[in-house]
Amino acid sequence: MRELFKTSVIATGGREGRVVSEDNMIDIKLETPKEMGGPGGGTNPEQLFAAGYAACFDGMLNAIAKKEKTELTSTSVKADVSFLKDEADNGFKLAAILNVSVKGVDEEKARELVEKAHEACPYSKATRGNIEVELKVD
Repeated sequence: MRELFKTSVIATGGREGRVVSEDNMIDIKLETPKEMGGPGGGTNPEQLFAAGYAACFDGMLNAIAKKEKTELTSTSVKADVSFLKDEADNGFKLAAILNVSVKGVDEEKARELVEKAHEACPYSKATRGNIEVELKVD
């Protein structure tokens, strides 16, 4: 493997803390969601993960379409990330649903492109076998 890019983000204070990237392009105060007993009103690690996954997946989807010379009119990915209580080990885990919109091709081709993106996307590779990821295509 050859490294193409590297970045660093420092987290301090956990869910009631802050995340700051080395170039200061990200500087976000974190807040625990109200649903988890926190004050809410801020972002949380699950939102940041969902944003990264959605952006990476959409980028890979478009790269595959371009490589296959398939013209798309538009794409979007909405990542729904859930924070779950794992009753089996009394811990926690994540689950994701990727709601993918692919315009400009028929449904069969859209599903084919989404499956290929899921195979190639670095976030999908990183989560494969670790969290449940459901793909929904429209």
